[in-house]
Amino acid sequence: MRIPAFRRLRLPRTRRGQRRLVQAVMAGCVLALLPATWMYTVAGDRLRTAADVPRTDVAVVFGAGLWDGEPSPYLAHRLDAAAKLYREGRVEVVLVTGDNSREDYDEPDAMRVYLTRHGVPDGRIVSDYAGFDTWDSCVRAKKIFGVDEAVLISQGFHIRRAVALCEAAGVTSYGVGVDAVHDATWYYGGAREILAAGKAALDAVFRPDPRFLGPREPGVHRALAKAEGTLG
Repeated sequence: MRIPAFRRLRLPRTRRGQRRLVQAVMAGCVLALLPATWMYTVAGDRLRTAADVPRTDVAVVFGAGLWDGEPSPYLAHRLDAAAKLYREGRVEVVLVTGDNSREDYDEPDAMRVYLTRHGVPDGRIVSDYAGFDTWDSCVRAKKIFGVDEAVLISQGFHIRRAVALCEAAGVTSYGVGVDAVHDATWYYGGAREILAAGKAALDAVFRPDPRFLGPREPGVHRALAKAEGTLG
């Protein structure tokens, strides 16, 4: 009869060996926690509520999935917060960034439609169709759309990573973490962030180009010019 592999594993018998094993485990834990510590440090004084976030020209809303072509409940909460900030005059333009890698899946357009239904004029919404992940969205906001400062909107489990990555990409950022029901999706998102923190740290260090970069787009500046014209 074969003995399962886990039963063949044996702990060191000597104190020295046991001490080395404990030290190795502790070192592994420290290394695993370093990315999360970095995120918390960078984003620590950058988190706000919708009520006290500084007035900023641009809000960035990250995609969070579609259900039958409509924003998922998590994405809808993000868009609700963006619409509220616009109506209260805290932001002038909303940059919606998400996945449009397939003809039958278009996060940015679904986000645009939702925002217009909730009081944000179409001319104040700019779409980024190549926001395939948080790093790509942050880099493109800076390099493609010319955003230097922004309010970032996402769920609490994601907002620290968003702020840390946008800061690394050169966007001065304030994060607004919106409320979310603590359902299976919320717990999955929280667990996923532990792994995503490692990738985020690598992105911040090595600064890879997004999956798709492309030419600069004037959408944000044009929308701001319209806003200034309206105000004037």
